Amino acid sequence: MSDQQNSNAVKTAQTTFAILEELKQRNEATVTELTDAFDLSKSSIHNYLSTLEREGYVVKEDNTYRVGLRLLDLGGHALHTERIYDVAKDEVTALAEETGELANLLVEEHGRGTYLYRAHGDDAVKTDSYIGQRVYLHNTALGNAILAHLPRARVTEIIDRHGLPATTENTITDRDELFARLDRIREEKVAFDDEARVKGLRCVAVPIVNNNATVEGAISVSGPTSRFQGQRFREDLPATLKSVANVIELNITYT
Repeated sequence: MSDQQNSNAVKTAQTTFAILEELKQRNEATVTELTDAFDLSKSSIHNYLSTLEREGYVVKEDNTYRVGLRLLDLGGHALHTERIYDVAKDEVTALAEETGELANLLVEEHGRGTYLYRAHGDDAVKTDSYIGQRVYLHNTALGNAILAHLPRARVTEIIDRHGLPATTENTITDRDELFARLDRIREEKVAFDDEARVKGLRCVAVPIVNNNATVEGAISVSGPTSRFQGQRFREDLPATLKSVANVIELNITYT
């Protein structure tokens, strides 16, 4: 394959994935809407969509297209290749039941966080997050807990690649300020999120670190500011999380 052919193949693959991402963001879209979004001809967009539909990755309903369930098959496979998912999910479920709140498991991949598992306690609030969602690491307690236990050079790479965009006025967008926070988290082994990503929501997270001192992910509990305050927010929930993390770390080591 010539360099030009290789370049064209790469561009085609990139466009294919970009179309899938656009469909995810829009929930559904027409050929015309995608043509406008990508500045491609209608025939080109139609060819991409026809191929994706034929392979089961998109579904056509009337004149609109949406993401197909074949991607769920791939996602389910990817989920079960993560060892921490099988090891931690029962503990995260128990954490949600014990606290009555929303409990989460997050891992880092390609500099972003991905929710692997979530469990709802009796009083858990509803949020916009879902299993498989990719999020920035700098604006969540989960992400901060992971970043604090990565090598500084790796954290710098992540910031250089993804930046520090703000989602609320409480989001840290200054590199030096973030590094100072990560130093504190590394020392205290707990991270707090005070409405840094979602207004009205606080979160407490701790890292999951294996016996080689490598961070595997993080677990957290999230809830409304009205319940996440005082001793419960700063002492009780961190203690509970650290206890659960210890169990998960032992299970990782001896499973």
